Formats: sequence, structure tokens, C-alpha cells
Amino acid sequence: MKKKILFVLIVLFIGIQFIKPAKNQSADAMTNDISRVYNEPKEVSVILEKACNDCHSSNTVYPWYAEVQPVAWWLNNHIEDGKDELNFNEFATYKIGRQYKKMEEITKQLKEDEMPLFSYTIIHRNAKLTAAEKATLTEWCTNIRDTIKANYAADSLIIKRPPQPE
Repeated sequence: MKKKILFVLIVLFIGIQFIKPAKNQSADAMTNDISRVYNEPKEVSVILEKACNDCHSSNTVYPWYAEVQPVAWWLNNHIEDGKDELNFNEFATYKIGRQYKKMEEITKQLKEDEMPLFSYTIIHRNAKLTAAEKATLTEWCTNIRDTIKANYAADSLIIKRPPQPE
């Protein structure tokens, strides 16, 4: 009985290897990139590349184990969640209130050590941000927020929520 169960598990494991999620790789990732609308200094680009872009852009650099199921499904879920929350390659398409709010959220998450995710930094050791890197990103976000605040009316910086049914 144990041999039959093991055989079935092996067949299932082999079978799921052929069911792969689509890769997060876009040929046109720069058209609506944040760098098109806001200054992105080289030191910020380097930090985003090493610690943020795998989950918060339209181009993920996949490790070898991303080819193995069910790991690929798990990674894809993280990537999709990350892009839904913030995608630097689509940032220019966001309404100005959302842009403003996202910069505030980045600053908060850096301060509270919520990003990058611990599960990501276990494997990607270079993604752990130093205090100086966090300060660089925080300053960049603050500068973008200041730019937005200087160029748009205060009421446009508020994300308006639809009324909730009672």
C-alpha cells in the first residue's frame, strides 16, 4: 500500500511540473515606469533592483527553483500580490492620490521593517536593506511626495472611497 501511495505521489509531482504560471516578464516595462514621471537617482535604482523589483515591477528575475512546482505557484502568488499592491513599472498610470499614498506606505514599511519580506531576504541576502539604504529610499519617497504636494491641489491627494452600503 505504501508503495502505491508513493508511486501516485511521484506521478502527481511529475505531472504538476507541466502546469506552470506565466512568467512576470514584460517587453514594454518602461513606458509607465516611475522614472518617467519622477527623478530616480542611480542609488535608488540600485536599491529597487536588488530589493524591490522582483515583486513590484513587471520583470522578475527568477531563481532556478522557480521552475519547480509547487514553488513556482507560491512565488507567482507573491509576485502577483506585490504587483497588485505596487508596480513601479505601472506607477505613471496611478491616479495622483494613489501615487502620493504609495510613497507614504513605502516610507512606513521601511520604518517598520516590513519590506522586503523576510521570506524573500532568506534567499536573497543582498536584498536586506541597510540603514543607509532605507534612509535613501525614505528621502526619495519624501521628495516625490513633496513634488506631488507642490504641484497638485490638496483634495487630489486624497483617495476617495465609494460610499459603503449600510
